[in-house]
Amino acid sequence: MAEMLTKKNLTIKIFVCLLVLILVMALCALAGSQDISLKKVFAGQGEFAGDNIDYEILIGIRLPRVILAALVGAALACSGVVLQAILRNPLADPYILGISSGAALGVITAILSGITWSFWAGSPIAVFAFAGATLTVWLVWFIGRFSGKSRVTSLLLAGVVINSFFSAVIMFLTSIAKSSQVHSTIYWLMGNITEKEPLVLLISGVCILFGIIVLFGICNKLNVLTFGEDEAKGLGVETVKIRLIAFGFAAFITAIAVSLSGLIGFVGLIIPHAVRLVLGPDHRQLLPISAITGAAFLVAADTIARIIVAPAQLPVGVITAIAGGPFFLVLLAKYSRKVGWLK
Repeated sequence: MAEMLTKKNLTIKIFVCLLVLILVMALCALAGSQDISLKKVFAGQGEFAGDNIDYEILIGIRLPRVILAALVGAALACSGVVLQAILRNPLADPYILGISSGAALGVITAILSGITWSFWAGSPIAVFAFAGATLTVWLVWFIGRFSGKSRVTSLLLAGVVINSFFSAVIMFLTSIAKSSQVHSTIYWLMGNITEKEPLVLLISGVCILFGIIVLFGICNKLNVLTFGEDEAKGLGVETVKIRLIAFGFAAFITAIAVSLSGLIGFVGLIIPHAVRLVLGPDHRQLLPISAITGAAFLVAADTIARIIVAPAQLPVGVITAIAGGPFFLVLLAKYSRKVGWLK
């Protein structure tokens, strides 16, 4: 018999997961191609820049990168949980609705335009990525909302169509771009975690945390939505309103993550399913623990990307794709058999 979820045991589970996350972040911050001494780090920065290299590496480079990876991982995993719930599709993740292609189109537009002003993350690239991702998900929502009787199917189809169209536009723009512009664009598209300004981390963290808290507040309604549209309405859930809120905030935190790190795939697919297998489908624990687990996963993946070919660095999107590709194929085969596609 499944254990009844209470506020007390939910708090304990979240607290334990947070402790594990802090431990993973601490270990990953210490790992790298350059060994550092904690004794020197605790000695402080020093009077002049360069006096304490160990302190500058840990505090100025690795720690901001670890924090950024945790924020992005939490946002993507949380979005995956929500999209799988409102679409009732275990293969859904933050990119199935065209968010990736929208953000990529924004990035290429920023690079080819030659705009040099800076506001968010130090360049217009992140601003255009955020705008592209946000506009894309709302375009998918409105097309899916009014294009068919089955809103779930319409959302999925709208995402596929828009993703294909934007991908074609991206290929066209890439083919006419200069070689230097193409290189920077492709590197960004592969997913890249780099250290950010403290103010950027603070604003991003507040926005992502706010989005996760809002989504956590509708977890009970997400549980009901997984039973189907008619059942949810029969239990008094305003399905259109809840889907709009869930979709909007999932898109919001995903757009922030994409604008900061580029396109990092499979986090929103792997983590929710892994947590669901261990803890069950209740979104009251699935959502917050997936966010924490996603943060730890991406921090570890980024650390591997930093050290596996040191002193060179791999884009973290390569690591998540290697881990997520086989997982996606297994999940696809399992789900296809369940619905009879492979019979």
